[in-house]
Amino acid sequence: MDNVEEIVAISDPGEVGRDEHNRGDRFVVQLSNIAAWLFPILMVAITAQVILRNNGMNQAWLDDLQWWLYGAAVLMGVGYAVTTDSHVRVDILYDNFPEDKKTRTNLFAIGWLFLPFIILSWDVTYDYAVSSVRADEGSDSPNGLHNLWILKCFMNAAFVFIGIACWSAIVRNLKRLHEPKLWRQLWAAFPATFLLLNLTIYYGLYLTMSLLAEEGTSNRDISRGPAFGEIEFGPYELTYTVVAALILAPILVLALRALDTSRKAGS
Repeated sequence: MDNVEEIVAISDPGEVGRDEHNRGDRFVVQLSNIAAWLFPILMVAITAQVILRNNGMNQAWLDDLQWWLYGAAVLMGVGYAVTTDSHVRVDILYDNFPEDKKTRTNLFAIGWLFLPFIILSWDVTYDYAVSSVRADEGSDSPNGLHNLWILKCFMNAAFVFIGIACWSAIVRNLKRLHEPKLWRQLWAAFPATFLLLNLTIYYGLYLTMSLLAEEGTSNRDISRGPAFGEIEFGPYELTYTVVAALILAPILVLALRALDTSRKAGS
């Protein structure tokens, strides 16, 4: 293999296209390079457990450690794969697209499909993490690794890391087509913009209601308050926060677009 770029792509994908990388991309690559050391540690843990088990000295904490290391490494690897574009593609058409069409495909795939899923995953795992911390969750085995809440908190934080990787990739791809103004970024990830607004409104209201609630009011009672009611649209029901986000998301994008002085100057 004589092509230096091909060698670099295999040995260190994080250096491919470095000239295009923004700060978010470099942050993801550098943190992922550190996290990559989890894999040799995982190999040592697996080997040690196999040897100990074959000698009748099974260690439950080593079993747990393997899952902890594997889960952490895989989640960090997702962000790295997004940044380096090294994820597996099952697309027989993409390779033959012209570069601008590839860029638009990347923007749609990341901003409209993948990033919304990551935001939803963060929201779901947030409750897991909080519940685990409150319960001081530990291993099922008496000799296992306890403080399982550490792993669940890391899992929730990892989705933030992946989200940074996605948004940085959106900015990088946008830059190939236009100047990546904020309104263009929000539009390129419009479903994610809507979800972020919805979560911001929801948790903002929840925090406000928690501060104003009478002593002894449970979290469930707060989340069932009038501010979190629903509006019926035929057979469908939408919460007030969702409706507010649906209204505010396009307004935000259009307002930022209208305030884009460089766009006005160009026209």
